Amino acid sequence: MDVTRAVHERRAFRSLLPADITGELIRDLAQHARLAPSCFNNQPARFVFVRDRAMLEAMRSALSEGNRWAHDASLVVAVFSRKEDDCVIRDREYHQFDCGLASAFLILRATELGLVAHPIAGFSPKKVVETLGIPGDCKVITLIICGRRNPELSPVLSEKQKEWELERPERLPVDKIAFLDRYGAAL
Repeated sequence: MDVTRAVHERRAFRSLLPADITGELIRDLAQHARLAPSCFNNQPARFVFVRDRAMLEAMRSALSEGNRWAHDASLVVAVFSRKEDDCVIRDREYHQFDCGLASAFLILRATELGLVAHPIAGFSPKKVVETLGIPGDCKVITLIICGRRNPELSPVLSEKQKEWELERPERLPVDKIAFLDRYGAAL
């Protein structure tokens, strides 16, 4: 699969089936994430790959109610960093951007391997830090929920989540997000 195909096939599915999460797979995902660009090559992104059943169970308490579907995950990846480990230029803290880039590389690789890799914001960073033993000076940026796509809808999905599962949510048109030379100027 090429990158264009991975970008087009990537979806934030919520109905999951178990996936075989091997140490080799985790190392592969980590290798791809570490190749992402970062400010001055500081590489601030850190990851905890959670695959142990008891640890996945413990992570459930960190999830918001709207993310109950994530209880079916075979792997949860906690993505975190520290502001001090990356560029801070005036008020711009690059560690968050660089974690986003590394997460995107991981997600595209997972997609290429036939997995769902769904980043979420609905979680308690404090509970994630406590559960996984992440140092307290780190900021948890996202959790990436991984499994195989289940063609049958999860019974815990809301009506809106069911809609999103069945049809890709509409994307903004290019002319709403991209401009030429100046804000508002059409491409």
